[in-house]
Amino acid sequence: TASAVNEAAARIQEMQNNSRQKYSGIELEVSEKILGSCTDLMSSVRELIISSAALQKEIVVGSQNLGGSATDFYKKHSRWTEGLLSAAKSVGWGAHTLVGTADEVVSGSGKFEQLEVTSHEIAASTAQLVAASRVKADKDSPHFGKVIGASKSVATATATVVAASKQCMKMTEESKIVGVDYSQLSAVQVKRLDMDMQVKILELENQLTEERRKLTTMRKMHYHGDGNEDGS
Repeated sequence: TASAVNEAAARIQEMQNNSRQKYSGIELEVSEKILGSCTDLMSSVRELIISSAALQKEIVVGSQNLGGSATDFYKKHSRWTEGLLSAAKSVGWGAHTLVGTADEVVSGSGKFEQLEVTSHEIAASTAQLVAASRVKADKDSPHFGKVIGASKSVATATATVVAASKQCMKMTEESKIVGVDYSQLSAVQVKRLDMDMQVKILELENQLTEERRKLTTMRKMHYHGDGNEDGS
């Protein structure tokens, strides 16, 4: 997972170098804000992964001091192990996805909203990772303290990505509006444009309602399924 995050960070740096040669004006400003915030997030995620790995090793070694092998520990606490690995993989997956999404957004083919969703997913996976670590960790462990610190850094960094995304989306939309001179439109054209906008707003509101319904249904089914699973 750490290697995946390192690859993601290197890819973002490459994208940033390319964008500085390719873009200017608003496009370059958007690229710098988006990729800069993603770079900081990757750095925080990397520290979280390293700290979590060190904490996991400490937990296993501590159990061995009480008797038994690492294999015995993982077998006895299989549910915890699976939860920890799942959370770590989710963080790594989020980092990988973030790179692809950032690339699309910077190139103009992606959506800022997708960048925000991916950031929220990374934050959720981070919370899951901390929760799993807390179950077996010694609360006074320096490694656990580092995990908590790293998770806070990730939370701050994800919030920065979301803020940058919202700001850049506003900048992009405003740059498009500047190119339209509404004062030159006739009364009929304004009325037609007004109606078109109302239709578009209504379509988006209906779409939003439907997507929220689907999301609620999916989550209910998923959580219900998790509640029926057995584990140790």
